[in-house]
Amino acid sequence: MEENLQHDSSPQSDPGSSASSVLKMVQWGRTPTANVETWDRTPAQPEVCKNSNTNLKLKLKNSKPNNQTTTNNPSVALRSFLVVNFRQISPISTRTSIEGTTNRYVLGHDAMHRMGTADVLIAGMRGLGVEIAKNVILSGVKSVTIQDEGQTTWTDLSSQFFLKESHLGQKRATCSLQQLSDLNPRVQVTAHTGPLNEDLLLQFQVVVLTDSSLDDQKRFGELCHSQGIKFIVADTRGLCGQLFCDFGEELEVLDWDGEEPGSVIIQTITKANPGVVICTGDQKHGFSDGTKVSFSEVRGMTELNNISPVEIEYISPHSFSICDTSAFSDYERGGIATEVKESFVLSFKPLSEALLDYNLLITNDYGKISRHKTLHLAFQALHGFVKKEQRLPVPWSQSDADTLLDMVKELNTVAQLEQLDEPAVRSLSYTAQGDLAPVNAFIGGLAAQEVIKACSGKFTPLQQWLYFDALECLPEEEDQPAECSLPAKGTRYDGQVAVFGSAFQEKLERQKYFLVGAGAIGCELLKNFALLGLGAGKEGHITVTDMDFIEKSNLNRQFLFRSQDIGKSKSDVAAKAVREMNPQMNITAHQNRLDPGSEEVYDYNFFMGLDGVAAALDNVEARVYLDGRCVLHKKPMLEGGTLGSKGHTLVVVPHLTESYGQDTSKPSDVFPLCTLKNFPYRIEHTLQWARDQFEGLFKQTPENVNLFLRDEGFVVRTLGHGDAEALEVLGGVWSSLEDMKSGGQRPTKWEDCTTATGLPFWSGSKRCPHPLTFDPNNAAHMDFVVAAANLYGQIFGVKGTRDRASIRNILEKVVVPSFTPTSSVHIHGFFALPSLCVFAPDKAQLEDLKGKLASPSLKSSAMQMYPIDFEKDDDSNFHMDYIVAASNLRAENYDIPAADRHQSKRIAGRIIPAIATTTAAVAGLMCLELYKLVQGHKKISSYRTSYFILAIDHFVWTQPLRPQSFEVAGKKFTPWDNFLVEGRRAGQQEMTLGDLVEYVKETYSLTICSVFYEMVVLYDKQEERLTKSVSELVKMTTKADIPPHKNMLELVPSFVEDEYCDLVPSIMYLL
Repeated sequence: MEENLQHDSSPQSDPGSSASSVLKMVQWGRTPTANVETWDRTPAQPEVCKNSNTNLKLKLKNSKPNNQTTTNNPSVALRSFLVVNFRQISPISTRTSIEGTTNRYVLGHDAMHRMGTADVLIAGMRGLGVEIAKNVILSGVKSVTIQDEGQTTWTDLSSQFFLKESHLGQKRATCSLQQLSDLNPRVQVTAHTGPLNEDLLLQFQVVVLTDSSLDDQKRFGELCHSQGIKFIVADTRGLCGQLFCDFGEELEVLDWDGEEPGSVIIQTITKANPGVVICTGDQKHGFSDGTKVSFSEVRGMTELNNISPVEIEYISPHSFSICDTSAFSDYERGGIATEVKESFVLSFKPLSEALLDYNLLITNDYGKISRHKTLHLAFQALHGFVKKEQRLPVPWSQSDADTLLDMVKELNTVAQLEQLDEPAVRSLSYTAQGDLAPVNAFIGGLAAQEVIKACSGKFTPLQQWLYFDALECLPEEEDQPAECSLPAKGTRYDGQVAVFGSAFQEKLERQKYFLVGAGAIGCELLKNFALLGLGAGKEGHITVTDMDFIEKSNLNRQFLFRSQDIGKSKSDVAAKAVREMNPQMNITAHQNRLDPGSEEVYDYNFFMGLDGVAAALDNVEARVYLDGRCVLHKKPMLEGGTLGSKGHTLVVVPHLTESYGQDTSKPSDVFPLCTLKNFPYRIEHTLQWARDQFEGLFKQTPENVNLFLRDEGFVVRTLGHGDAEALEVLGGVWSSLEDMKSGGQRPTKWEDCTTATGLPFWSGSKRCPHPLTFDPNNAAHMDFVVAAANLYGQIFGVKGTRDRASIRNILEKVVVPSFTPTSSVHIHGFFALPSLCVFAPDKAQLEDLKGKLASPSLKSSAMQMYPIDFEKDDDSNFHMDYIVAASNLRAENYDIPAADRHQSKRIAGRIIPAIATTTAAVAGLMCLELYKLVQGHKKISSYRTSYFILAIDHFVWTQPLRPQSFEVAGKKFTPWDNFLVEGRRAGQQEMTLGDLVEYVKETYSLTICSVFYEMVVLYDKQEERLTKSVSELVKMTTKADIPPHKNMLELVPSFVEDEYCDLVPSIMYLL
């Protein structure tokens, strides 16, 4: 679900005074992280990111409001934001012809340019091949050719989401072509239905083989290695997967992890050998031994500004040592140390050689080292089995498993592994005919990420083997499916039945699941649900809710959506798309936000009718709320999130695992108000400042004006917020209602919008340390004026223009007043507390404003304003034009390097980078946990919490934590425990509070001494309340009726036996 970021809700008129919605940064363990807006967290694990596409919808686009007043003469006097005291500056280009996508935000311009020249061949169009193709096409390479000689079979429908029953007997590649082409019109997609040969492979820079023989892998691997073609092999068999990369003799990696280089502000540098750098305040540098840094803006010891990057040694989180500084000048002040990322070269072996080198096998699960070494042999043995028998092992055939194990043992006479995981070999044999969508999604995501690395030179490639298994998905009991119980039935689920049996398939189809969110992960989950047949039976059902609508920026990773779907409901379009994948799907789409306001829909009866919940949310608050609902109703929850190439998954199992829990995470790098207003030193600061300007000038002030016009109590409430805020808000309201002749800021014609001296750009606490001189010949200056003036006109209903010549003519008449600091403004030093960055309110001025606003003449409907909601994707609406121009001009004032439009759009547009590869991998892992939930696994060792970084092929799998226990009167409970009480048993009259007290005493041997409901006390030893019914007490104490949909009350008791216990089981009281 795409939800708005949390903003400061207090009305504001001066955008510079708002630090709402500041960016958050959290470290992922010891790995440097990119600048991001929001992060997720998971119980007792490293901070992990969440998927988000902030929905900041535009209320005022090109349409004119019904009562909007417009002026059509754009050549009269222009008034806008030019209280800027400009100084001569260099032109800053803020335009680009390349359309921004989240792939570009993650990879960068240069990497995307390199990808745009790459031709990729993907051989095999079964489930794994189409998953890789989907992700690669969405990533934006030049061309993709899909190759497959085969025809569609029933088994293909288990995981090939672009094939339908009507395609049975037809070429897989041909049938998949159109839908793959529709994913990204900028990528040329073609199909080749002939065999693979050398002439074909030589046309490509990257070749990916799926569903291939070992002989072909060796033959084509040698060819590609000798010709400098990047070569990838991906394969899945049942619950196991394999990935191999060979990127040639020399591959230059330009950026090993894709993270933004770290930088720190310097407090002091010692003059010694070696010199020691100490960071300001409590700022952690995040550097490790061997990191190279460059210095800039150092005063005094200026030699550091001119030397090449210096290698550091870690001393503490706040200090590090560098080179010999004893001969340098004395350090005075200032300076920034910035990490320098250097390229490096990797060398790869061809597949035939790499088969014998176990040092090239990447360990991705430390609990399965022996198993994955065994799988390296088992996959080779499986190729030998197929070559000899001309078939895969029969599902759950003991004799075939014995044969495969013997072949593995024979291979081990050469490999000499100390320990063979024989059960894993047997399981591979039992399930090798299986074709599972979740495994294909995970391996397909990883393989596509390697294609991106091969094409872009960004991120660290796999060196060179990776194995994955999810054999813990198999039944926990000893009685595995029998060979005779797994015949191919000629259904779309044959590939899944081959692994789990028909009885499990029927159970999957009976499931009732609730999916919250239809964004990037939500789309991938729905695709997997359709392929699995989750809820596709007569008794099954899927409910999906997402309040958002499809935006242009969604299309490159939310693959169920197309350009013609822009503006439509995400949940509706996603539900329709998965019905086309699997016509048997029973799915209902909602457009509700999941919060207390939707409990009328998602009430006790709704949750009790579910088998489980899947969370594809983009913010911690919603996850915590959904988790609480699942704990209350004892329902399992699947949860996952992504940020760029990072991902995590979590499974919550009633009574077995810890729940998601309350949000206890703290942002490690929140930009304080003083930094944004007075001391910016990074481009993120100026962009956030510009973003807040947009909110204050074009959204919050107009909204305040409209509230004032329609709400008699607005002034009184605002005065209750404190004098400083009241003066700011009410001043903005009055100046927006009073025209310029009367001393206000309200324009009556377009020219007024271009030269409005009343709107502050540099004023008050935002004193410009390096004033800029306005130059109409400077593109950056004119970009700012054109965007600001048009937006200013829009909020007052005044028609603007893009005619720069006419605007330039009007600007020639403008006299920019000299900058004079306001005497009432106090800018405290760098180490001042943010709360001190305020101005002293003028009581007399506030009283004057109250009198002016009391005038009836201001309450005219013609005074209505038109707030603008920020929209990042419409390049014609001036929103990003304003953000980029305002940010870069402020950056120039503070000597901060400017940001281009794409970087600005990523930060100011609140875009959380999400890419198709990571979302596919996350959804695949979530659905593997779904297999376990549906089977009813009871062992916590069967479940997995996962963390991974595809950029560097780093994976961590752990067991979930058990729920925290607590004691009440010597009895142990967990957060999953509560007391279920039926208020009206057997149709009788509702019980009284005394009846409830007695029931708990008899059933749980605990004596209630007080009862709380929400924020009120129902009972605290008041004897007279014991005779009243519980619902009557709720109405009496809350002074409100119980909503009709409320059929369960959550009561919190205290007990005589342990009255001061912090945690107690709640009472679920059914009305």
